[in-house]
Amino acid sequence: MHIHILGICGTFMGGIAVLARQAGHKVTGCDTNVYPPMSTQLESQDIKLIEGYNANQIKLNPDLFLIGNVISRGNPLIEEILNCNLLYASAPQWLSENILKDKWVLAVSGTHGKTTTSSMLAWILEYAGMKPGFLIGGIPENFSVSARLSNNSPFFIIEADEYDTAFFDKRSKFIHLRPKTAVLNNLEFDHADIFSDLASIMQEFHHFVRLIPANGLIITNGRDKNLIKVLDKGCWTPVEKIGVSDGWQARPSTNNSTEISFKGKLYGNLYWDLMGEHNQMNALAALAAAHHTGVKIKTGIKALTQFKNVKRRMELSGIANGITVYDDFAHHPTSIQTTLEGLRSKVNDARIIAVLEPRSNTMKMGTWKKNLAESVKTADLVFFYTHGLEWNIQEVLKPMKSEAISSDNIDHLIQLITINARPGDYILIMSNGGFGGIHKKLLKSLNINHKSQT
Repeated sequence: MHIHILGICGTFMGGIAVLARQAGHKVTGCDTNVYPPMSTQLESQDIKLIEGYNANQIKLNPDLFLIGNVISRGNPLIEEILNCNLLYASAPQWLSENILKDKWVLAVSGTHGKTTTSSMLAWILEYAGMKPGFLIGGIPENFSVSARLSNNSPFFIIEADEYDTAFFDKRSKFIHLRPKTAVLNNLEFDHADIFSDLASIMQEFHHFVRLIPANGLIITNGRDKNLIKVLDKGCWTPVEKIGVSDGWQARPSTNNSTEISFKGKLYGNLYWDLMGEHNQMNALAALAAAHHTGVKIKTGIKALTQFKNVKRRMELSGIANGITVYDDFAHHPTSIQTTLEGLRSKVNDARIIAVLEPRSNTMKMGTWKKNLAESVKTADLVFFYTHGLEWNIQEVLKPMKSEAISSDNIDHLIQLITINARPGDYILIMSNGGFGGIHKKLLKSLNINHKSQT
């Protein structure tokens, strides 16, 4: 079968493309603003990419078009598909019917931490010799690909995203997954472009909970009041909690380790380099989900000591002129804050420079603008890229204690960062997009600046 994917370079759609290719299908796709790491992964899988959505692509004559949720009516290719009455489907529907139907699905949901927790879980099962399939919204460094079929394993791990499915199916994507093991990591208001308020998102999570069988397991953040309310609306499945004394707990110990316990019993110490309490919660969720499939807790802990994180999650971009540059996917105030706090715990009193692109639809709309000042308070100096914003960022910057600088031009922003940075600084770049290739450009600028000063 020939499958042509619209919006193929999104993290979810790119993973779908890899799975379809591994299943033996011919796969092509189209998108705009193609950038690594997804474009690189697709090319390595011999998947042809087409820039843009020209209507002439129907001449490829595929058997099926898979439509990403970034595609809306008015797109020239989708209009031609509809006019010609060609066969199309959403990616979650195709995934459910062709990949997941006979699998033990382990689905990881939540506003934050889905990618990292899914990657941890996939690695634990891999370490335990269970060879799971997976579809993850990033590239785990333990695997080097974001998606993998595993015909000889019953287990499949997937991020459970609450965003809508497609222009013709406005249900959340996770409604299609039908998991046996479900992680509810946390729940905050997000995706203001499709959800009117927090209550509407909570209702979608309730629908998700209704799909989980009685012989399955729900693993939930026992500290999250919104998730407690979701489960209070109805729950027909056993529940294990993370972050609380009657469930799974992680406590700092000596020698840079974390004690892992379940229902008051200590199972071992986790030694790793990941930063922040949020990653401890991610680890607990992954351990609990793996335990449900039969992995011993101590085995899970050993696996996590070898976990290498996910690309673009506190990933080291490089060091120039004694200045360390990190790349992170953070794009919501809570994830921005926890990421910065994690870096602070590592670098102590060293100067932190935060560089933020408010790129998500929710950020561009200004939904979280009042929370930005608080989210970056750990940084000593903050740079904002303001291109495409629908609100005045200067109003946001006024209450900030740390110095903040903004620009709507990337080259100018790089120049300002270079002028202000000095040896010993840690620069944390945060965006859920390519950010105009700022990472390599900034490292080059820092190197050139260093040479000019010596």
